[in-house]
Amino acid sequence: MLIDGCDLCELIHKGGILTDVEGSTVEELFADISKKITLPSSLDKNQFVKELLEREAVLSTAVGNGISIPHPRRPVMKEKEQERLIVCYLKNPIDMNAPDGQKVHSMFILLSQSAQFHVKALVQLAKLFRSPEFKQLIRTKPSEKDLLRLIDFLKV
Repeated sequence: MLIDGCDLCELIHKGGILTDVEGSTVEELFADISKKITLPSSLDKNQFVKELLEREAVLSTAVGNGISIPHPRRPVMKEKEQERLIVCYLKNPIDMNAPDGQKVHSMFILLSQSAQFHVKALVQLAKLFRSPEFKQLIRTKPSEKDLLRLIDFLKV
């Protein structure tokens, strides 16, 4: 659903879903993710990892309920069409100092082209993450089809 120029379903479809992401630290997780994703040629995989780690060093991106939203501190995509949201289901949950103390089992990596779009996407994700239906479904590591169906149903 398109709200304020932010379509979470489209962003997830572009970014895809990764399952069984391995690592016992954020460094290891981001390295594993970088091996499994396709990025535009304008964003090197090492730079991708570096950007995520720099942001994580400032403050944990864990938001609670087993979810984190890793993202670079600044826009890294050159064009709007390259924006994406990569959903990652971790093989083993890790402690990322979430406000509720829960270990992270799912990551939503946001890569944007502008600060304004980045903020809009974060607002939409915050609304989504408050939904009891979403919190229940995300623990089951749903397929892209099932995840997008729920997001569309919730009209986030």
